[in-house]
Amino acid sequence: QVQLVESGGGLVQPGGSLRLSCEASGFTFSNYAMRWYRQAPGKERELVAHISRYGSRSYADSVKGRFTISRDDAKNTVYLQMNSLKYEDTAVYYCNGHYSSTDYWGQGTQVTVSS
Repeated sequence: QVQLVESGGGLVQPGGSLRLSCEASGFTFSNYAMRWYRQAPGKERELVAHISRYGSRSYADSVKGRFTISRDDAKNTVYLQMNSLKYEDTAVYYCNGHYSSTDYWGQGTQVTVSS
């Protein structure tokens, strides 16, 4: 069955870094655009970063220049490198695989930025 398993979340101080990973199985990973979303308490889920099946990237304005999305199709894994973290980056981060009208979601990983 389809699985997206995120890892790498945790507690980090402002200005610190984390690297999230999302390992996929059960579908043809290389055919899918991969995305990272996040949802903070009391807020709607928002798109943070996108990487197409061809490797083109886009980012939310709030993370541009600080976050980098990448993918390794040989490992069926997408990454989100997060640098210069801010308090407002605190959220549950979700991995998403998207193709046509199909969306797959991971269970989420908590990122907390706090001193």
